[in-house]
Amino acid sequence: MAAQGFDVIVIGAGPGGYVAAIRASQLGLKVAIIERENLGGICLNWGCIPTKAMLRSAEVFHLMHRAKEFGLAATGISYDLPAVVARSRGVAKQLSGGIGHLMKKHKVTVFMGVATLPAKGTVEVKTDKGTETLTAKSIILATGARARELPGLEADGDLVWSYRHALVASRMPKKLLVIGSGAIGIEFASFFNTLGADTTVVEVMDRILPVEDAEIAAFAKKSFVKQGMKILEKASVKKLDRKPGQGVTAHIEIGGKIETHDFDTVISAVGIVGNVESLGLEALGVKIDRTHVVTDEYCRTGVDGLYAIGDIAGAPWLAHKASHEGVMVAELIAGKHPHPIKPGSIAGCTYCQPQIASVGYTEAKAKEAGYDIKVGRFPFIGNGKAIALGEAEGMIKTIFDAKTGELLGAHMVGAEVTELIQGYVIGRTLETTEEDLMNTVFPHPTLSEMMHESVLDAYGRALHI
Repeated sequence: MAAQGFDVIVIGAGPGGYVAAIRASQLGLKVAIIERENLGGICLNWGCIPTKAMLRSAEVFHLMHRAKEFGLAATGISYDLPAVVARSRGVAKQLSGGIGHLMKKHKVTVFMGVATLPAKGTVEVKTDKGTETLTAKSIILATGARARELPGLEADGDLVWSYRHALVASRMPKKLLVIGSGAIGIEFASFFNTLGADTTVVEVMDRILPVEDAEIAAFAKKSFVKQGMKILEKASVKKLDRKPGQGVTAHIEIGGKIETHDFDTVISAVGIVGNVESLGLEALGVKIDRTHVVTDEYCRTGVDGLYAIGDIAGAPWLAHKASHEGVMVAELIAGKHPHPIKPGSIAGCTYCQPQIASVGYTEAKAKEAGYDIKVGRFPFIGNGKAIALGEAEGMIKTIFDAKTGELLGAHMVGAEVTELIQGYVIGRTLETTEEDLMNTVFPHPTLSEMMHESVLDAYGRALHI
């Protein structure tokens, strides 16, 4: 068959790839997109979206048990795990189908199959009907990443689960071990702990949530322990003895000594690796560093016409970062002059209970960078809306350059902080100073007032503490 020609070929239809395809089409380019599994990628099908659906079920379950606090009565409260999973899968299916509609709307040609790059500007796609050859001057790699597996800790879907197994859980763990306390590990720990699992989290670093501000992580840990979680820091799982039909004995090293603990279920959440294999990248001259493609600030790989976006291009491994990179690259290909992505102005969100959100420098990183800083804090207990909601546990922390007033970072833990953080993200993008934020009128009564108070506190002007 003759090769089909396009202006742009996108490999991978996750939140980076499909957004890149849409934007390229909007700019008048002829676009093809290739996906080997599901439109929407991991995010829509096995990550961001279905996990949030499950966490919402856990949140409602938790609130139902607090009914008496709100003057309400609720008895016989229970959950139906298969129904929780079914709702989550239904949400994912709905959104994945929506991506298919968007591809048709924007006249993007979709190929379902496995892609390889035999030569520069050429992509071969193995589909159910055979092999298609496609050509394009510009190719965008958006193949994403998958769960890292450590020797001896590999998921088997029975006793040891990956995030995929956890999302379609066929049973409720009674005694659960979560290995890793990043966003994925903590979210699953929060979900299953809320539904009643005796949950233990093991983290090899000296604290959980190691990428977050130390003060925020400590606050979150205190809350998790209060909820019944066991947290083991500076600990590592050396071995798992699997006993089919019985459970798992975990050999955990803590303080140089090995302890054994029994669990019926283990979730491994020890990071991700980029999907770089079998594409033919090395033969093209693409540089790969620890399973991730090396790029410049515009996602260029160094190979003419070849770009890499999203998780395959390295940290931060966030869907919204991938989408924004997709837009930037599409505009670059179309001859526009987009701004490069600034990683320090990309928010990170963890949807545990309580939620965690952050952007920019942590206090420690700001000091390491040589800044003279001012730090402000404001507790949820000082906010009227938080108390009215029954969500008085949390805090907001802001960090400023003492010399210039630049907002260096913001860190939050508490109810709905994943929605609030965008205010500070905009502030970072607009190079906002403390004066701008102080002079902004925040509506009352809202949780957002705490953002204002935290800024005021950094300069000794807080009003409600």
